[in-house]
Order: sequence, then structure tokens, then C-alpha cells
Amino acid sequence: MTRPIIGITTDIEGEYLRLKHRYSDAIIRAGGAPVLIPPTGNPVSYAERIDGLLISGGDDLNPSYYNEPIMPQVKPVSRQRSDFGISLLKEVVNRQKPVLGICYGMQLINVAFGGTLYQDIDSQLSVEINHRKDYHIIVITENRFLKKGRFSVNSTHHQAVKELGTNLKAFVYSTDNLIEAFYMEDYPFLVGVQWHPERLIDDSLSSDLFNSFVEASKGSISKNLEKS
Repeated sequence: MTRPIIGITTDIEGEYLRLKHRYSDAIIRAGGAPVLIPPTGNPVSYAERIDGLLISGGDDLNPSYYNEPIMPQVKPVSRQRSDFGISLLKEVVNRQKPVLGICYGMQLINVAFGGTLYQDIDSQLSVEINHRKDYHIIVITENRFLKKGRFSVNSTHHQAVKELGTNLKAFVYSTDNLIEAFYMEDYPFLVGVQWHPERLIDDSLSSDLFNSFVEASKGSISKNLEKS
């Protein structure tokens, strides 16, 4: 079968688009064809052409999106990126195409569907784990995307999901009880993860996640062929 086209969102920095190559490497390795999406243009045209959407990591989502004043620890991405990302996400979901959100991408999905975030874990919570660096254990509960169990993942975030958005269900937790992954109920494939699986591609958990995402995206090819 033709490789599914996976759109990967990019950041914008002055005159340049910005994306670490490991995202596209992971998609190619899982059998997909990555296409980088700049935060400009018509989200509808991108949503129609891709078979799956990967919302990449980055800095922070501005807390004005969930009606909170900004804390000094927050480093927001540009409005251009976040506005575009939310619009693109909703267009892709309207077409029932697979979505994978990583770190900032997970947080954007949560807020886009009405959820909220802890703006700065250290300032707002008492936790046992340093989530800004190194590795820690996660616990995966019953779900249809990844096998259950305890796994070690990388951790480079200072924000976390507080209240889940509409129809989102947590299925992975850190040992200090922060949400590390969720999925959308009654949807083919919409998963957000807080760690960076693209940096752990030789790890079985990361491979399983990207393989499941790309495999789900193959269904979009079949649907497009039926319409043509």
C-alpha cells in the first residue's frame, strides 16, 4: 500500500521554520511519508491532503487559551503557531483522520477541546519527580493503542494536563500521578503523549506508538480512494 502522508506541524522562528528531524525520521521508520506543515495558509487544504497529523513539541501554549493570566515561568510559542495548530487540528478531527500530539502537541489538543494546564508544575504542585529532565517511570493502563505496564520514558516538560478536555480519557500516568497520555473516546486514533517518543525510536514502546499511528493513517488512504 502507498505510504500514508503524515503532516507534521512546524514552529516558526523569524524567517525560518523549525522542526527537529527526529519526528520525520520516526514517521519514515514506521512506514509513513512525512510532510512538514508551516503555520500559515489554509488549514482546510492541509487537512484534506494528509492522511494523519502529528502535532510536534515546542515551548508553551499561552494560558489565555484557557482563560488564565500568564505566569512568569511560561514561554509561549507564537500566536501564529498556536492559532493555526488549533484550526488544523479541528479540521483534521472533522474528517476523522488520525492525530498524534507530542508534549506541546498533547497540551494543545487538551486545551483545544476545553481542557486546562498546570502552567508550571514546580510552582503549582508538590511532586516527587523532576519532570524537566532525565527519565521517569510511567504506568500504562487499559487502552487499545499501547500495551499495559510500567515503562521508562524521557521527561523534558514543566507544564502538564490539569483538567482533561471533552471526550479525552487519560490512560498513562507518572508515578506521582500526573497525566502522561490520553486518547479521545469514540474516535479512531487521537492520542496525546507528554514524553518524546521520537527521541526513543529504538525503544519498543515508542515504535509501537508510531507504528499504531501510521497504521491507523492508512485507513485515511482507503477512504480517499473510495471518494475519488
